[in-house]
Amino acid sequence: MRQVYLLLVVCICTVSVGFGQQILTLEKAINTALQKNFDIQIAKNAVELNTVNNHIGVAGGLPTITGTITDQESVVNINQQLNTGTKIQRNGAASNNLNGNVTATMLLYNGYRVVTIKKRLEALQQLSEQQLNAQIQNTVATVMLRYFDVVRQTSYLKTTLQSIDVSKKRLEIIDTRKSVGLANDADVFQAQIDVNTRLQDYQAQELVLKQATVALLASMNVNTDSSVVIKDTIVVDRRVALDSVLKFVQQNPEVLAAKQQVVINELLEKETAALRQPSVRANLGTNYNRNQSTGGQLLLNQSYGPFVSVGVGLPLYNGGAFKRQQKTAAINTQTANLQKDRLLQDFSATIVRTYEAYKNTLQQIETQQLTFTLSQQLVNLTLQRFQLAQATIVEVREAQRSFEEAGYRLINLSYAAKLAEIELKRLSSKLQF
Repeated sequence: MRQVYLLLVVCICTVSVGFGQQILTLEKAINTALQKNFDIQIAKNAVELNTVNNHIGVAGGLPTITGTITDQESVVNINQQLNTGTKIQRNGAASNNLNGNVTATMLLYNGYRVVTIKKRLEALQQLSEQQLNAQIQNTVATVMLRYFDVVRQTSYLKTTLQSIDVSKKRLEIIDTRKSVGLANDADVFQAQIDVNTRLQDYQAQELVLKQATVALLASMNVNTDSSVVIKDTIVVDRRVALDSVLKFVQQNPEVLAAKQQVVINELLEKETAALRQPSVRANLGTNYNRNQSTGGQLLLNQSYGPFVSVGVGLPLYNGGAFKRQQKTAAINTQTANLQKDRLLQDFSATIVRTYEAYKNTLQQIETQQLTFTLSQQLVNLTLQRFQLAQATIVEVREAQRSFEEAGYRLINLSYAAKLAEIELKRLSSKLQF
């Protein structure tokens, strides 16, 4: 019976680290996510779009040149009476009217609206770049969290496997004692039930590990059926300082994007104000006109030559629409400022709260590491005493339970500290891998 369960454990281990599985490192996971993540690709397209639009021509600062040509052929009935007494009358006379012109228009002044629009286009490009940086930081943080969650679940699996070894060792001791008449079937059955329970725990934990792995692969945007193995441990950086994080939160791309949005709204406010200013345009070009008829007094009339003009447009009254648009833009600027301040306040509060959890967890890890070491020693000592008939089954099971709880708690504390470290570095734009 014990050989059957031993074979089952071996099979489970084979499923976990089977042949042909590739080793996945944190660096490879992050690089894959950065290359394939949909949100990052969308943010990159936004940067490219705003880069294309960031041009003086889009802002209206370059001249526009248009050319038109019209050729009209018609058949007309002519009835003319001149002051000389001459009468001209003809039906079905052919007539041709050919017009062509090339005109260049240049904006000379419109309240510096073109300059403001160009600055806004530059700000939009910078905003999209900061949004891309924020998306990259968030993606890296997500991948790291899910990666170390897989490490955590793998550690759970190892702790459960160690507990299985303890249960099997206890079963072997009871079998040996039964063979010499020092134990009964009830003790054997209970020990076997404990082994079965631990094996079920192992299988349940395997499912949790698989689900955590699928979540990691999904964040990397790769096939979730891929077979990967992570051989890593959770190592927490203990050098994170609160002052440094609070200092660099101003460099967080989300904060920079919020500041950039304020700039954009201020420029929109100036653009709207410029609508109330006069606009001056210069026009330069050449015209060609040719009228030809087979009947009537005027058989051919042709003119051509350059022209130049200056036009001034002055908005006198439009129901106060521009004034209201300017006030709306000013309100939007105030809203953007408030959103920026709220974001900074939220980030600062999150940093302080996360840092306190980070420091407290680090302190608990030191104590829990000692507790885990003692629980390992306690299990080994209790098994030895049980083998010498100096400890009861209850004592062994209690020592085993203490070992499992200590192992799980140590893993959870390490993972919690790592989460806090990742969040603090993300908020201060210091997230590296």
